[in-house]
Amino acid sequence: MIGVSEARVSQLVSEGVIARGDTAAAWLLGYCERLRDQAAGRAGAEAGGLDLVQERAALAREQRIGQAIKNQVARREFAAVGLLADVLARAASAVVDRFDQLEGTLRKAVPDLPDEAKVAVLQVIANARNEWIRGTARLVSDEVDGMLAEDNEGADEGDARDVEGYCA
Repeated sequence: MIGVSEARVSQLVSEGVIARGDTAAAWLLGYCERLRDQAAGRAGAEAGGLDLVQERAALAREQRIGQAIKNQVARREFAAVGLLADVLARAASAVVDRFDQLEGTLRKAVPDLPDEAKVAVLQVIANARNEWIRGTARLVSDEVDGMLAEDNEGADEGDARDVEGYCA
């Protein structure tokens, strides 16, 4: 009646488009409704197919998010987390290199300085360096957590911001 194979009829039954035991008229209506939905983009052509309206909306959202990130990077509001990590690593390395030179500099500049004083100065510097590293790591972690929380709240409200891979 509708020009499809028995295999296709079985597939339509398994997809719920038509029901076993219904009349030929009910099958025809169900089949035509499915064709109308496919033509209107409300249903995919395959079983479990894509819903074009939803797919287009998802694509538009991703494009909007991508553009928002590009705009924020252009305004220098955000940078890639990898870039920030590299900058912090280089800064930390430069500071550590200078601190490592301190003991030799103290020996040359103040040769009579007692060993206890040198050890005290070096201990204060080591403590400051370690606290700087801990503090920096804590600040980065807190900032990223805060941004992710804001993003999750924004997603609940339909906000189009995405911070994965980016940091303020």
